[in-house]
Amino acid sequence: MANVPRFASLRIDETHDPALRSWVESANQAGCDFPVQNLPFAVFRENQGARPFRPGVAIGEAIVDLSHPAALVLMPHEVLSACTASTLSELMAMGSQAASDIRLVLSRALRADSSGSRGLEAALVPQAAAVYAPPARIGDFTDFYSSIHHAITVGRLLRPDQPLFPNYPWLPIAYHGRASTIDVSEVPVRRPCGQVKAAGSEQPSLVASARLDYELELGVFIGAGNGTGDPIAVGCAWDHIFGVVLLNDWSARDLQAWEYQPLGPFLSKNFATRISPWIVTAQALLPYRCALKRPPEAPAPLPYLHDELDASAGALDIALEARIRTPAMRSAGLSAERLSVSNANDAYWTLAQLLTHHSVNGCRLRPGDLIGTGTLSGPQDGQGGCLLELTKAGRVPLRLADGETRGFLEDGDEIILSGACLREGWARIGLGSVRSVILGARTPC
Repeated sequence: MANVPRFASLRIDETHDPALRSWVESANQAGCDFPVQNLPFAVFRENQGARPFRPGVAIGEAIVDLSHPAALVLMPHEVLSACTASTLSELMAMGSQAASDIRLVLSRALRADSSGSRGLEAALVPQAAAVYAPPARIGDFTDFYSSIHHAITVGRLLRPDQPLFPNYPWLPIAYHGRASTIDVSEVPVRRPCGQVKAAGSEQPSLVASARLDYELELGVFIGAGNGTGDPIAVGCAWDHIFGVVLLNDWSARDLQAWEYQPLGPFLSKNFATRISPWIVTAQALLPYRCALKRPPEAPAPLPYLHDELDASAGALDIALEARIRTPAMRSAGLSAERLSVSNANDAYWTLAQLLTHHSVNGCRLRPGDLIGTGTLSGPQDGQGGCLLELTKAGRVPLRLADGETRGFLEDGDEIILSGACLREGWARIGLGSVRSVILGARTPC
């Protein structure tokens, strides 16, 4: 396996300076997801008018339209065509350095002390006036199972005698999802239909899922791909990561229980996946990388899954939160209520290990492919990343502040996932949010 990175390794640089401020005042507000230290990418267009989707970079409550002449004049020649494309796929294919070059140019132009850069104001579009599209042509979607806390909790519910399968500590487990049903935040989710076999019944029936659930995850967009038969070494894997988003892999638990043996989930998972529109780049995430946590009794990974730097700084310190807003809460003017919190740094496998295992057999990963981490849960009560965990498979429903209860989700419920990188000595940067309202099932149910 080759150990020479295809692209230059990323380094912490001037763009990460926590003292930086922007002349875009909204970027300097406390709690802002998109300060000048972040500068994530998305594909957007105005919600009024006929202009096409195009790349943009978030700064405060605004978007820098990369296709605008005031932005293009600042860009290196080699990224100009990517800045005017309809997706980020071309930019992703160029590797992480291309995105970092754009980030550096914009960081310097957007800083409060920049000289002669106010011309970039003409390229700003209010986020409130924008709609978003999936940021890339997503050819494939693989969802992993990287949280041992999620795996053990779910295992105890389903298999009390063997919560964790013997292969879990040795390899990142995953299934191949459905790219065609991935969409961005704000797109509703239709309650799915499928087969369910009720206890005591002789045969299954086709029904609308009664156990609809969310999953709090991160999504990883592949940048530079690898060739068929060309594995990605774990020490080089971050050179193939463009960035991360929030991801909600919606799940129908009753359909899942009937169909998942022997080949794993199918209709229970492929009906809807939603992602946040803003991709926080690999470069922006550098200050928030941290040591991988492993139980002391965990076996050492096989050599192909081990790298000293990845073990010491391959995890991500990203605080995650799931909230719910029911129809009754909306009618009463109430805000969304927190369901759970967790942190990505509790995952058992790093992002690099996921990519390395995915490609060790020669599998080709292409620019724009999406990798899910799987549900990211923590070790404590209230840190479950889905209702299956939080309600003990619906047996102990949650009581909300307004008196409602939820074992699983009902039509009209809205789920909002959010996340932010918080580390002492560095600026807070956010991932935005991914939110969806559940719509009722359609026929043939």
